[in-house]
Amino acid sequence: MQQTRSVEIGTGLFVLLGMSALFFLTTQTTGGDTFSASDTFQVEARFENVGSLKSRAPVSMSGVTIGRVTSVAFDPDTLDAKVTFVIDAKYNKIPDDSDASILTSGLLGSQYIGLQAGGSDTYLEDGSEVYFTQSAIVLENLIGKFLVSSSSGDDE
Repeated sequence: MQQTRSVEIGTGLFVLLGMSALFFLTTQTTGGDTFSASDTFQVEARFENVGSLKSRAPVSMSGVTIGRVTSVAFDPDTLDAKVTFVIDAKYNKIPDDSDASILTSGLLGSQYIGLQAGGSDTYLEDGSEVYFTQSAIVLENLIGKFLVSSSSGDDE
């Protein structure tokens, strides 16, 4: 009887430890890094496809988080996705001809905006728009194009 009880307690502790580890892993891999800036400026960019980009996604430049996405909305006039994000005001020397790309990071594939500096002498400011954008790469579209191109090459 005593041995059965100790096996049950051991099994319960093992399950509890496993669930705790799963909770810890979930909280550490879901983009919980903080971005706090008291002074920011707002910038917009338009993309054909934003993939799974969401509000609060990081905006980074050279691997450093400099901002945060505030909204992702569909524009019915241009049929594009309009992404609004804020950048910390201390990064006020970003050229206005910089380009914005939607990139994927990490094992779980969370998406973020990556800025790459241009060469202009004028800088992004509050209300600016980034005109050079690269949409998210959707894996399903790539696989579909690959399958179509490989099947059309077999018609010999």
